[in-house]
Amino acid sequence: MPSLREIKRRIRTVTSTAQITKALEMVSTSKMRRAQQMVLASRPYSEKMRDVLADLATQATVLDTPLPLLQKRPVRKTALVLFTADRGMAGALNTNILRLAAEFIRRQSTPVVMVTVGRKGRDWMVRQGQEIVAEFTHLGDRPTYDEIIPVARVVDSGYVQGLYDEVHVLYTQYVSTMTQRPTSFQLLPVQPPPEGPGAIGEYIYEPSPEEVLRQLLPRFVEVQLYQTLVETVASEHSARMVAMRNATENANDITVELTLRYNKARQETITKEIVEIASGAEALA
Repeated sequence: MPSLREIKRRIRTVTSTAQITKALEMVSTSKMRRAQQMVLASRPYSEKMRDVLADLATQATVLDTPLPLLQKRPVRKTALVLFTADRGMAGALNTNILRLAAEFIRRQSTPVVMVTVGRKGRDWMVRQGQEIVAEFTHLGDRPTYDEIIPVARVVDSGYVQGLYDEVHVLYTQYVSTMTQRPTSFQLLPVQPPPEGPGAIGEYIYEPSPEEVLRQLLPRFVEVQLYQTLVETVASEHSARMVAMRNATENANDITVELTLRYNKARQETITKEIVEIASGAEALA
């Protein structure tokens, strides 16, 4: 059985750990609220832009409008834009998205090149020997629209130059504080709605669908990637807050258990000392 000194040292260590995890939980809670506001503010715009551009892409296909980011060609190489966190201590957040990335790569019949956003994804792909064409880290807890523009430039320029023939995005979608869902979608070429032109509503485009599409398309990649970035940031802080809360509760439970063990060991020591004193007094008598 551990000595009283060892148990007391363990109690101090666990208590100190609980204080650290509690502080991290409070920091993540504050950051999570700001990230939630960013997600909720940008999500409607991103979703509607995707719908409108998909409808425009269908009409442009009918009108045979040649735009580089819409050109479909035989897939010889696929690009995967992977969004992960820069730091750990977020539960299974990074593990889940990396598992989905591994499954995606395994399913492809063509080579896959990586564009990584986040240190955890980059490090994992390096260990797996996967080809990385660009990497971006330390975009911060409150990313701005300007910070995603370099990522978008790498993605669309590589597609236009024919370095890859499809672009897919993997990220963690923010659902709620307790739920973050690994999600993927095809970014390029733009996928038209399955029902055909006009499926998402009747729109009147001025001056023409081709001109609107030509002006809107360069912003499309930026907006979609920015949305995935803020979704990932909100998911990261939510997952870290929950993980740190669980860690704090576990540390407190361990402290209670160790305290009970300490008191029991102390009582046994006192009882043993009393028995020894009584035995000694009886022997002297």
